[in-house]
Amino acid sequence: MYDYCVIGGGIVGVATARELLRRRPGSSLLLLEKADRLGFHQTGHNSGVIHSGIYYQPGSLKAELSRRGAELTKVFAAEHGIPFDVRGKLLVATDAVELARMQALYERSKTNGLDVEVLDATELRRREPAVTGSGALFVPTTGIIDYRRVTEVLADQVRSAGGEIRLGVEVASITEVADRVTVAGPAGSWSAGRLVVCAGLQADRIARLARIRTDFRIVPFRGEYYQLPVHRSTLVHHLIYPIPDPDLPFLGVHLSPTVDGTLTLGPNAVLGTAREGYRKYSFAGRDVWDYARFPGFYRVARANASTAVGELRDSLFRRGYLARCRKYCPDLTLADLLPREAGIRAQAVLRDGTLVHDFLIEQTPRSVHVLNAPSPAATSALPIADTIAGRLLSVP
Repeated sequence: MYDYCVIGGGIVGVATARELLRRRPGSSLLLLEKADRLGFHQTGHNSGVIHSGIYYQPGSLKAELSRRGAELTKVFAAEHGIPFDVRGKLLVATDAVELARMQALYERSKTNGLDVEVLDATELRRREPAVTGSGALFVPTTGIIDYRRVTEVLADQVRSAGGEIRLGVEVASITEVADRVTVAGPAGSWSAGRLVVCAGLQADRIARLARIRTDFRIVPFRGEYYQLPVHRSTLVHHLIYPIPDPDLPFLGVHLSPTVDGTLTLGPNAVLGTAREGYRKYSFAGRDVWDYARFPGFYRVARANASTAVGELRDSLFRRGYLARCRKYCPDLTLADLLPREAGIRAQAVLRDGTLVHDFLIEQTPRSVHVLNAPSPAATSALPIADTIAGRLLSVP
């Protein structure tokens, strides 16, 4: 029997395994991952941004943990030779509505304890000649990194501390009794004194296996990216974001340099028809059936029908996608939109139709389940791991 078992080999699961072994040296730990490599899903399909925490509700887990996580991620990367670059982010307002939202966002940033600068149109243009707007917020602490690389280094530390990592292992049952939790699947059965589940896109299904909270569903949202040609990769220096709509959980289509020198554009947010299907038009009947029979999905769909139609239209027709970006970067052309692999966001939706905006964590006597951990979970992975380990080890 192991002391600890972790289900999920994304950055949050691997960081949690590392933290448990740091707190309890010499313990036995098993990490199980369904994919054939670590960090394959949300960890490896994102913009690679080290988020500052500017967007999030003051007092929320996202606000607290992303702020701490940004600093911890940079320190960890520096200590282990992982390339990262603190470029700073510009959130660009292009009309009167967005200017009002920008001011509200600035007030929130002060509440969240962030160093943010307000720029007028002239100063914005001076700093980024290719970007046009009525004004902008400059967030100097935002950076870029490769989260798959971070996950690999964390995994090396897990193995060095005696932890065991098994890939290609699917979990089909979880049984919790007074003194242990048993996890089983086609590849075998394992027991542990404590269990952590960081299942991302499969979080609701694993929760049902463990017979815990079931009043939500994971609804996949497909985020489609483009990348610019090599000769356009220096079009901007900073990360360029639109001012987000506060009623939506998504940040909007943005220009993001990456640590490998690519300049990416995206993502949008289209309802997904497969939780793990990254190719366009991927379809998994089980995944669609899961949210199609859930009442909360229809409430979300009704409340966001016009937005959903617009996202789908711009997914099908690049000109619409381009128009969204040309609001703040008018130099972009259709020829600049080169294909890039999509990502899929695991978004928890409650039965009443509420989108879960914050991280969502549930606990049983012998397990901790991370039920909702979309962006900025990668940025926040180290303090999330600290939070999970603290909860798990606080129970006798």
